[in-house]
Amino acid sequence: MLVPPPLSLYIHIPWCVQKCPYCDFNSHAQKGDIPQQAYITALLEDLDTDIRQYGLASDSRALHSIFIGGGTPSLIAPEYIKQLLDGVRERIPFRDDIEITMEANPGTIEAARFEQYRLAGVTRISIGVQSFQQTKLERLGRIHGESEAVNAAKLAHEIGLNSFNLDLMHGLPGQSIDDALSDLKQAIELAPPHLSWYQLTIEPNTLFYSKPPTLPDDDDLWDIFDQGHQMLVDAGYQQYEISGYSKPDFQCQHNLNYWRFGDYLGIGCGAHGKLSFADGRIVRTTKVKHPRGYLNMLKPYLDSETDVDMKDRPFEFFINRFRLLEPCPKVQFTLRTGLNLDIIQEPIKRCLEQGYIEETEEHWLVTEKGKLFLNDVLEQFELI
Repeated sequence: MLVPPPLSLYIHIPWCVQKCPYCDFNSHAQKGDIPQQAYITALLEDLDTDIRQYGLASDSRALHSIFIGGGTPSLIAPEYIKQLLDGVRERIPFRDDIEITMEANPGTIEAARFEQYRLAGVTRISIGVQSFQQTKLERLGRIHGESEAVNAAKLAHEIGLNSFNLDLMHGLPGQSIDDALSDLKQAIELAPPHLSWYQLTIEPNTLFYSKPPTLPDDDDLWDIFDQGHQMLVDAGYQQYEISGYSKPDFQCQHNLNYWRFGDYLGIGCGAHGKLSFADGRIVRTTKVKHPRGYLNMLKPYLDSETDVDMKDRPFEFFINRFRLLEPCPKVQFTLRTGLNLDIIQEPIKRCLEQGYIEETEEHWLVTEKGKLFLNDVLEQFELI
C-alpha cells in the first residue's frame, strides 16, 4: 500500500539581474520592473488550482517545508514575500516546525532585506556565494564581490534565523587546488550552519556549454574534494548527502524530503511537483515555463501532468534515496512506491555483489565504493 509521505512546497521566482553562464535553471534576465504583485497573485491562484485538482482542500496534510528558489527570489520585496507566505498559510496548514527557505544573492540591496524576510516568515536563507575570489566571481557572471559575500554571511548570523546556508562551488574555470581550498577555508571561518559544496558541471543550453571554459583535470578535482571533505569534517560538519554538509541538526529539511521520495507541490514558472495518493497513483507536474505565458490569464498554469509508471518507480526512488548517506529503511521503499521488495531483489543482489551497498535486515546503506560509482548503482534499477 502506498502511504502519502510528508508534503512540501516549492515556489519558483524566475527573474535574475543577469543570466550566469553556467546556469541551466529556468531563469530570465530582468528587463524593466518585475511585475511583483501580478506574480504573487498568479502564484496563489496556481496553488488554488493544485488544491482543487488534487483534492488537498479537505486533506489534513500540513506543509513540512517551503523552498522559494529561482532565479533570484531576493529581487522580490519583503512585503510581497509576506503576502505570498500569508496566502499559502491561509490555504494549507503549516507544521509547527515548518522550515521556510529562500534563496538570496549576497549583493548589498538583497542583504539589507534579510531581517525583513525573516519578519515575513522566512526561517532559513540560502546565500549564493559560489566563490570569494573576484576573478572567479567575474568568470561565473556573478554580480557581487568578496566583501558582500562575507557581510551577507555575518548578517545572517545576527538576525536570528533558524539556519542559513552558503552555496559554494569548486572545479571552476582556471581554479587551482589552493584556490578551491582557500574558498572553502573562508566559508568555514564564517561558520554557516549548512554548506552546499558542489562541483561545477557544464550543462546543455548554457553559455559555458557553447563556449567551454578550461576546468581543473580529474586528478585536481579529486584532490580538491578529498582535502576539502576532510577540512569540513575537521570543522565539525557532517556530510549527509552528496553535496550537503551541515552542523548537527541543521540539515535542510526541504531537501531531505526530496531525497526521501517525499511529496511536493510546485508553483511558479517551470516549477516541478510530485504527489502521491492513497489509490496508488504518483503524479509529476510541470508548470508553464515562461513568465509571459505563466502570467497570461487565459492559459492554465499546468503545462504537463504524468503518472509515474510502476516499472519506473524503483529507479525514481533510488536516484533520490541513494543521494543520502543515511541508511535507507527497506519499509520506506514499499510505503513510498507501493511496490513489494521482491521486484528489486535482483538489482539489490547485483549491488551487494559489486560492493556498492551494504544490507541489514531492516536497511540498505551505500558504501564508500557505491558513492564513487553512484551512476553504476542507479543503472541496476533501470534494468528491472
